[in-house]
Amino acid sequence: MSSICKFIDGVKAAFLMVVVQIAYAVVSILYKLVADNNGMSLCVLVAYRYLFASIFMVPLAYFAERKSKPKITAEVLFQAFLCGLFGATLQQNLYVEAVVLAGVTYATVMYNFIPGATFTLAVCFGLERLNIRTLTGKAKVIGTLMGISGAMILTFYKSTEIHIWSTNVNLLKHHLQPQNVSTNNIWGSSLALGTCISYSIWLIIQAKMSEKFPWHYTSAALMSVMASIQSIIFALFMERGDWNQWKLGWDIKLFTALFAGVMASGIVWVLIAWCVRIKGPLYASVFNPLFLVLVAIGGSLLLDERLHLGSVIGSLIIVIGLYIVLWGKGRELKKTIEIQPLEIITTKLQDAKSLEIDDNIVLKENNYL
Repeated sequence: MSSICKFIDGVKAAFLMVVVQIAYAVVSILYKLVADNNGMSLCVLVAYRYLFASIFMVPLAYFAERKSKPKITAEVLFQAFLCGLFGATLQQNLYVEAVVLAGVTYATVMYNFIPGATFTLAVCFGLERLNIRTLTGKAKVIGTLMGISGAMILTFYKSTEIHIWSTNVNLLKHHLQPQNVSTNNIWGSSLALGTCISYSIWLIIQAKMSEKFPWHYTSAALMSVMASIQSIIFALFMERGDWNQWKLGWDIKLFTALFAGVMASGIVWVLIAWCVRIKGPLYASVFNPLFLVLVAIGGSLLLDERLHLGSVIGSLIIVIGLYIVLWGKGRELKKTIEIQPLEIITTKLQDAKSLEIDDNIVLKENNYL
């Protein structure tokens, strides 16, 4: 029974991060459907997303963590503001604009630079050790590079078309096609890259915040509130005077805002905050290449998009790279756990020696008196 519990604990973080990527993939497809609908500004949709996330997360955080009484300081509020800015408002608005300018495929593939950017930032801020001479360090670097390379192959290398399945389902009305990045406005690629960097910065800030504020529900709630305020102000500025953009009906726009707010922002942020605190920001970011794989599969099933040989090869490289990084992180965490008891014993021995010295000094002083 204990071995089963250890196995569940070992795969729990990985399973939850896969759930996170599934939620993000569903939101990406929903965004594509809303953009195809041409009935709502995407920045307004982002504002509604975080408004619904706040409405869902604030009561949940209160009932889940009210007994532990989270200490919300000025530093925590500032960190929540930065998390809302980089992890939500800036990141999502850059993403939807990149979708409009550069197409969904290119905007999605840029997410796969997140592990590399996060690893670089984590090393710079001391949250990850490069240790390139060790086997675990080499595994993290090689796995991260494989994930990025696989994403590039998946997107840009098509080759022959593969007919694995055919659902004959296409939910798009206007059959939107991704644009050629080389003929598009240069802003599209810049905004897509900004999305990647913004998300990586958020993971670093979230890791710092989780060290001193381990209340994940309250953290997600604060981030939701900050993001909703920021996103609403931005949407009002972008769509000033056009109040028709804010109308919601019983359609795909309302469903997208609710699902993205409750699931992909509220619940997912709790899962990411927990995972970042337990495993670190690199571990959370390395699952992002799965996002593109899931979008490719979902697009072929629901949007009648074609799978190619390059998609299969790229997906295999992404999965292999993911397992290499997970193996490296697992070995690294195991070594850390083995070292910690030795450090505790050493600290206790040092404390005992210092107390013994202090006692001897006191005895000598008493004898002298």
